[in-house]
Amino acid sequence: MITRSANQSLLVVGSVAFDDIDGPYGKQEDLLGGSASFFATAASYYTKNVAITAVVGDDFPDEHLDTLSDSGVDVSGIERASGKTFRWAGKYADDLATRETLDTQLGVFADFRPKLHDGHRQADLVCLGNIDPVLQLDVLEQCGAPKLVAADTMNFWIEGKRTELTRTLERVDTLLLNDEEARLLAEEHNLVRAARKILRMGPHSVVIKRGDAGALLVYGGGIFAAPAMPLEDVRDPTGAGDSFAGGFMGYLAYAGNTEPETIRTAMITGSVMASFSVEQFSLAGLHGLTQKMIQERFDAFADLTRFETLTL
Repeated sequence: MITRSANQSLLVVGSVAFDDIDGPYGKQEDLLGGSASFFATAASYYTKNVAITAVVGDDFPDEHLDTLSDSGVDVSGIERASGKTFRWAGKYADDLATRETLDTQLGVFADFRPKLHDGHRQADLVCLGNIDPVLQLDVLEQCGAPKLVAADTMNFWIEGKRTELTRTLERVDTLLLNDEEARLLAEEHNLVRAARKILRMGPHSVVIKRGDAGALLVYGGGIFAAPAMPLEDVRDPTGAGDSFAGGFMGYLAYAGNTEPETIRTAMITGSVMASFSVEQFSLAGLHGLTQKMIQERFDAFADLTRFETLTL
């Protein structure tokens, strides 16, 4: 049974935002969202020392900050600026397999320049959300000597700031991105070959998130595939990838090492947290989890891949 670790500190730099979602369950507005929100909440089940660096506007309610704080997340690095909070609006297809972005309002996030608090500069593990790669590199310049740096990115930066992104990747240990982004970054359709090409850009490992197909880990020593949990009730996939990343990094903070076997277990832990996330809107699926619930879901993932060795 996992007990939250106080040994390894974890910092995530990313977005705290509002989400407006439309889909088969109707319209949901002003939901607490953003990559850092999902990441930190998922990670908080494994480490007592998870902190967010982000920015919100003066329209952001204190109750949302309380929600994060109540999960054990250090919100002291969330800056409040004059203006509107970053807002994303999207519409999901009836099968929730695809979505369309209806509106993106960057608000104060457009001028976000992360400034780390002194207490966050020495974080053991750092996760760089999918912000401008120039800002990602600037964050690393403010850090001490993290034991592991993970980063996310997106099509916008791959297409618009490839040179800057390439410089950042030279400083990254683990890159987390989805299958479309991996193909675009590597300019290679086959995901294994794409991951191998990305490894040559600097990262020691690449985690490719594939939605309901699970996730793929490629590193120097081999390949590992984590399944996605078949669920009867999926309501909101919006934060699945970020919840996966939070569970993944949170477990590494809990374990205190980055050995290959630990990273493989972290992949399953990430899938566990993503499976909880999609069952409810916003962060609701990640709230109120118990050690027993997490362990049972983890064991269910193990059962998905358990089989007898074939002897011919």
